[in-house]
Amino acid sequence: MTVHKKKQFLLGEALIQHKMMSREQLEEALKQQQKTKEYLGQILIRMGIVSEPQIFQILSEQLGIRYIKNLKEVTISAELLKRIPAKLASHYQFLPVELINQRLTICVSNPLNFRAFDEIRALVGYEIEVAITDPRGIEEAIKEHYGIGASVLDKLTAKEEQFPSAVPVVNLVETIDAKNEDASVTDLVNQFLMDAYNCGASDIHLEPSQDGFAIRYRIDGILQHAKVPSQIKRFQMNIISRIKIMAGLDIAEKRLPQDGRILVKTKAGELDLRVSVIPSHHGEAVVIRILRPGMLLDLERLGFESKDLAFIRKAIQKPTGIILLTGPTGSGKTTTLYAFLRELNSTERKIITIEDPIEYQITEVLQIQVQPKIGLTFATCLRHALRHDPDVMMIGEIRDQDTAQIASRAALTGHLVFSTLHTRDAAGAITRLVDIGVEPYLVASSVEVVVAQRLIRLLCRGCKRALTEPKKGIYKEFLDIYDGKTFYEPAGCERCRKTGYQGRIAIQEILGVDDEVRELIVRNVSTLEIRENAIKKGMKQLYENGLAKAAQGITSIDEILRVAPPERQIRS
Repeated sequence: MTVHKKKQFLLGEALIQHKMMSREQLEEALKQQQKTKEYLGQILIRMGIVSEPQIFQILSEQLGIRYIKNLKEVTISAELLKRIPAKLASHYQFLPVELINQRLTICVSNPLNFRAFDEIRALVGYEIEVAITDPRGIEEAIKEHYGIGASVLDKLTAKEEQFPSAVPVVNLVETIDAKNEDASVTDLVNQFLMDAYNCGASDIHLEPSQDGFAIRYRIDGILQHAKVPSQIKRFQMNIISRIKIMAGLDIAEKRLPQDGRILVKTKAGELDLRVSVIPSHHGEAVVIRILRPGMLLDLERLGFESKDLAFIRKAIQKPTGIILLTGPTGSGKTTTLYAFLRELNSTERKIITIEDPIEYQITEVLQIQVQPKIGLTFATCLRHALRHDPDVMMIGEIRDQDTAQIASRAALTGHLVFSTLHTRDAAGAITRLVDIGVEPYLVASSVEVVVAQRLIRLLCRGCKRALTEPKKGIYKEFLDIYDGKTFYEPAGCERCRKTGYQGRIAIQEILGVDDEVRELIVRNVSTLEIRENAIKKGMKQLYENGLAKAAQGITSIDEILRVAPPERQIRS
């Protein structure tokens, strides 16, 4: 081996020689080392005397070994990864880098663990050459090259573990980021749940096929494949059974869809996971929605322009009327509704919500979960909730004539009502209410504001670059509107997982229902006429709101065209 034991005691002296610390600091660190028994480098980093890269650079020089700053830049052959099992790499926390003439180069974070190197040499049958990098780099690299849960799958394959026929009792709240030394399906599921959470995913998709079992994460609204070992297909049924148990579902039922909920604990706090299982041709498919405590936002963080924010704040302070949020699934409607409720929530107001499902719990707000199977529908809940003297009501979604009519009459009898509709734009919400059976005069009298909303991805701050070669056609027309502004496009880096985007923000189209619009509604005019009237009075359409954000450099024109392409001639 390249590493020599006698050199492990030279770290402190080397740091002094390089004028990175004083002898007094070394003596203080050595005193702490006597108490904690930690490595000297760990103590010096914690004391803030030197940084982690400085420690590794000195160790590299003193021990005569290679220092790899970024393992992502190292190419490792698939053949080498097959020769070195994932469970071995995970157990000893090393990454095989190259194998030349029966000499295996491994990258580790602790170059002084000679006993481990001896054990690795005995297990793999090669001479060992050591390189060093930081601990986080090792952990990420193992996951990147072997796949999530690869070490667990190796152990499970060796044990040929079968899921027990007797269903074990599961706690209502489980800790999923605690390390488990024993390989199990539980540990495997916990690993990909934590990986999805750490990646910022909003949903996890488990999708069986004839030849494999894919795991995909929805990050910033876009699905991305998670790297998983090929042998995960063997444990497909075990994984799904484990998720069903955690969600309190029937593991014996494989023919019908099922929905459930999982509460789990992490170091970051408690997570609420919503589980949906549906049967498919190659087995059951699962989607897990991750609800995070920090996803409850204030109005200022939703992306409203200052003028629109002032308008919305004034609208939600009105004592009566309906305020509607429209857009497809996943456009952030519920998040905006919760922001409205947080803005209004006080001891002076009684707020009741009717939801399916209840996504976040808000203190001092009475929240009701609909249960259609027992007849507890939106309309039924709404009728009874009105008897509890609410000031503000939030209805998760207006789906039918009964709910729409009750909501409209509630708005006319002294209540402020928030709800959502699935329409393409703000004007479409008006005609949608009429289409499902609400009289035009009732719509005109009750609706105050309609907000159409979409979510757009934000450009990664670490890699966005100025747009130098504008495309033709509508792309050029966008640029002409903001002549002289610098627009940006995505590049892709490690920080944003090579996507060029990180995070999302909302764009809105806000339709205020004034006397002129009310007259149009009573006349039962088309969506187009209502939209044209609002545009003449200054309503910005979705793509225009998005374009303004692109001009600010926070998103790209491509993203606006993807999410909200213009439906009419662009106005310059």
